[in-house]
Amino acid sequence: MLTIVQQDHLTVRSELTLFDQVQEWFKQFSLRHLSQLGWSQTQLERLNLALAEGFTNAVRHAHHALPPETTIDIDVYLWVDRLEIRIWDYGKPFNPDGIPEPKPEEPQEGGYGWFLLRRLADHVVYERGADGRNCLLIVKYCTKVQKSK
Repeated sequence: MLTIVQQDHLTVRSELTLFDQVQEWFKQFSLRHLSQLGWSQTQLERLNLALAEGFTNAVRHAHHALPPETTIDIDVYLWVDRLEIRIWDYGKPFNPDGIPEPKPEEPQEGGYGWFLLRRLADHVVYERGADGRNCLLIVKYCTKVQKSK
């Protein structure tokens, strides 16, 4: 049975001005734990972009009608074989699978985030939790970097 190797938690107000704080928190987690376990720079950049997309979507969309004091909780769980990011918001529930995929020949404003997340991660789920919050789950499996001898 696999167990969690490391985990961390961050709670921030629903403000885009806190974006840098979220990114720095994840960068420090990555430097302390992921790099040492063989995660490639490309994987770390993809995870960082996925976190950025998830956080900004929570602020801009889920919390757009809520006061900025509304919090967003972010949990990171590092397993031996994967990393899970969970972003919790208080927005109205919705099904992102119902969003039509934008067509390249028909540029549009917005609507690309869900499809970007699904390309950056190995598994993405957005669902309502029992506590009334929504959880964006982003899962990325580790592909070990081969070190040259």
